Amino acid sequence: MSKKNMSANKLIIANCSGFYGDRLSAAKEMVMGGPIDVLTGDYLAELTMAILQQKKKKDTELGYVSTFLTQMEEVMGQCLKKNIRVVCNAGGLNPASMAKALKKVADKLGLIVNIAYIDGDDLMLRLKDLQDQGEKFQHLDNGILLADSDAVPISANAYMGGWGIVKALEEGANIVVCGRVADAAVVAAPAAWHFNWSKDDWDCIAGAYAAGHIIECGTQATGGNYSFIDEVPSYKNMGFPIAEIFEDGSFTITKHPDTGGLVSVGTVTAQLLYEINAPSYLTPDVIVRFDTLTLTQECQDRVKASGIKGEPPTKTSKVCINTLGGHKNSMTIILTGLDIKKKADMVTEQLFESLGGRDQFKVTDVQLIRSDKSDPMTNDEACAYLRISVIDPDAEKAGRFFSSKIIEMALASIPGFNITGPPSYGAPAIIHWPCLVSAKYIIQQVNMDTEIFFEDALIEFDTPVSVKVPKVSIPDPPGGKRVKAPIGRVFATRSGDKGGNANLGIWGRTPAAYAFLNKFLTVQKLTELLPDITNFEIDRYEMPNLLAINFYIHGILGDGVAASVRSDPQAKTLGEYLRKKIIEMPMEIMI
Repeated sequence: MSKKNMSANKLIIANCSGFYGDRLSAAKEMVMGGPIDVLTGDYLAELTMAILQQKKKKDTELGYVSTFLTQMEEVMGQCLKKNIRVVCNAGGLNPASMAKALKKVADKLGLIVNIAYIDGDDLMLRLKDLQDQGEKFQHLDNGILLADSDAVPISANAYMGGWGIVKALEEGANIVVCGRVADAAVVAAPAAWHFNWSKDDWDCIAGAYAAGHIIECGTQATGGNYSFIDEVPSYKNMGFPIAEIFEDGSFTITKHPDTGGLVSVGTVTAQLLYEINAPSYLTPDVIVRFDTLTLTQECQDRVKASGIKGEPPTKTSKVCINTLGGHKNSMTIILTGLDIKKKADMVTEQLFESLGGRDQFKVTDVQLIRSDKSDPMTNDEACAYLRISVIDPDAEKAGRFFSSKIIEMALASIPGFNITGPPSYGAPAIIHWPCLVSAKYIIQQVNMDTEIFFEDALIEFDTPVSVKVPKVSIPDPPGGKRVKAPIGRVFATRSGDKGGNANLGIWGRTPAAYAFLNKFLTVQKLTELLPDITNFEIDRYEMPNLLAINFYIHGILGDGVAASVRSDPQAKTLGEYLRKKIIEMPMEIMI
């Protein structure tokens, strides 16, 4: 299809969604707010896949992100008029049905649209056959083989790359609907198509994937969830991010004018550190070296990224398997006044005695949250919270039986007994099973009307690639007078979930601040500051080019978001928790 109205050396890609449930009006805002060439949206997360599976279970025609249809009804005509391509992963577990639903929207609007959908990621019906061919589906965290477990898979999807999207665009698709592709692939693929990159243009592709990682979570790149809240001029009408990608893989992150939020080196750094492990960021098409890029503030709300290097991808694809882990339920009891710890122990002992003992459940978890103050000025300041959770294969036992026993204690337990909400039936506990599969078994199938095209996921390459990480000049840690202050007065953080694990990225605004941080914040010091993560294995990665350190905390979220018993199952608050801690710092870095 013609690339008319598109610049030969720049492609403008806008994001209109960071998750299933994001701002519905964002698609229209991005299409009408200024010039763009491609509209993308990221709708899928590990938890979302579990939600969509439940929808598909009830109706085999569902399993896709229905809100995308609403967005397309608003902008489909304008996208055709302005020659804007649309690429998204809203197909979820059923991209074919999503394509049919989009066709109905087009017919309703009287539009002729070329719609492509891509599948090949769904491995659910192939698990047994692939195991027979030697694929082990070994859990990436605990090492258990799927066949050796009692796990009951309910969905299994491989993360696909972007070359199927490239093919769809080459064949004239106006809208490309994907299932479980890598989040950033919806950005990288249009760039590869536009600039006619080869599969081994590692640095160019790596740059586009880095751009995709930055804008994939919507307004998190434009000031949303940003630690330094006073830097953000306005949180009203937060602008969604735009990546202007160039032929060499460099790019500029910006947003439409007259929108809220902020695009700065800080906000872009925050999103680069979101949900990552090592600086070598693995994707199906390239390994992106986050430790090679340079960020520069061009002007207000424009940040340039350059120097990104890439390496050939591994010969495996990540697979997200969701398994049925039983039924989960939680209730929170309010504890007020004196003897909080004693009251918590009394309630816990009384409850589990009435339930027949803790061993009646597959999993039990008790958390005492001490939010009470010693000399409260209000009733609420006198309260702490006891959160009790259970998981069990028996939905009735973990459901109403559990919550009803708490209700029965209302007049027969501690003084001031109260709960935060009514009794609950709970919900299914969906356990995340991350694993790998050989890429040779993954074939992307591009469907357009009656035509079908195929793309192998396994990328062949002949020449090894060695990336040299640029040396960053960092001064010695500053000396001089020291002061005590919360670590967040100097350093920003960003944290998030990766299955059952979590990452915690932290960075400074100056080389001197990073020099102090890098020497001070060891794994040991981190566990001293956050004692509740002491029992978890923690990896530490230095990224001096971003003035950042990333910690990867194994197992902190248990079996993933949908089965976690933590009050913050996505680890969104972990970074701000660290920023609250008071440490001794050089006065020189207190800016």
